[in-house]
Amino acid sequence: MSIKLRHVLLYIFVCLGPASLMHSGPMLQAQAGGGNTWEFLNLTSSARVASLGGKNISLRDGDPNMIFHNPSLLDSTMHNHLVLNYVNYLADINYGYASWAFHHRRLGSFAAGIHYIDYGSFLAADHTGSITGSFTARENSFNLSWATAIDSLFTIGATVKAIGSSFEQYGSFGMALDAGVNYYNPASLLSVSLVMKNLGTQLTSWYAGAEKEPLPFELQFGLSKQLSHAPFRFSVLYQHLQDFNLDGKRAGDIESPGDQPFSRKMEEMGNEFLRHIVAGVEFIPVRTFSVNAGYNNLRRHELKIDEMASTVGFSWGFSLQVTMFRIGFGRTRYHLAGSSSHFSLTTNLASFY
Repeated sequence: MSIKLRHVLLYIFVCLGPASLMHSGPMLQAQAGGGNTWEFLNLTSSARVASLGGKNISLRDGDPNMIFHNPSLLDSTMHNHLVLNYVNYLADINYGYASWAFHHRRLGSFAAGIHYIDYGSFLAADHTGSITGSFTARENSFNLSWATAIDSLFTIGATVKAIGSSFEQYGSFGMALDAGVNYYNPASLLSVSLVMKNLGTQLTSWYAGAEKEPLPFELQFGLSKQLSHAPFRFSVLYQHLQDFNLDGKRAGDIESPGDQPFSRKMEEMGNEFLRHIVAGVEFIPVRTFSVNAGYNNLRRHELKIDEMASTVGFSWGFSLQVTMFRIGFGRTRYHLAGSSSHFSLTTNLASFY
């Protein structure tokens, strides 16, 4: 085994190993969402990623939006790039992400960013129902990312997050870490990534005496493959690698293996596996324009209405290069009752001077 490959494996063990141990106990085998604080950390702002199903960790083509999803995709080609994202979410909620990247010849590549969500303004009332004023609700994450190439194929990276929330008189602060490793072979146009997200803790709880709540920890594995002689790139991501059971069932809620026919057990295992899959495809006829489409099976499974599933779980979008700016739009269908629109703007600040 080469020294460089040993470095990559050591990085995976040090960064991802403790996280797997911390989340391997039965007490933390929860559903995909709803049992953690700061779930906004999982919201994608990028129009491109949103249009590809909402999650992607393997697209390696110099897009600074990808740093948010996998810090190991940060490289020298993103030097001095600025990215601005805005999302018109559900129920008048707005959120976004802004980031600036730079490269240092000896220390590696860096990026600084802020991820925020604004829930709007609310009326405040006392116990009798009398209006006493108004208050706001907001959450923020300040991100500092770093990445470096191990060799011509492997890159490692990490993001440190300082997270804060303010809900009327209640607030909380904490820290989290993302870490990833990426393998990219330009000869085969294949990119493979493994990422750990949101390993951390609350440093201060919501109020005095309150218990600290877990963060939305997740392990993800993904790959992207661009065709050599056709303008298509395909991506597949396996989400929640740390927990196979995303259906929310517990040992006491399901039939024992002996009570189930073999065909039923295989069907349940197949359905459970598919809930982890996020798939996307990009059509890239020219370098300055692309059309994207994606599908998130877990989102469709959790949010559809059986009587009329419609296009819940599907997404689409496009990106267009206009002079010095890359403009992106993504549309995601969460439920029959609503969808979200994502807007992205990327530019190289060096092109202005």
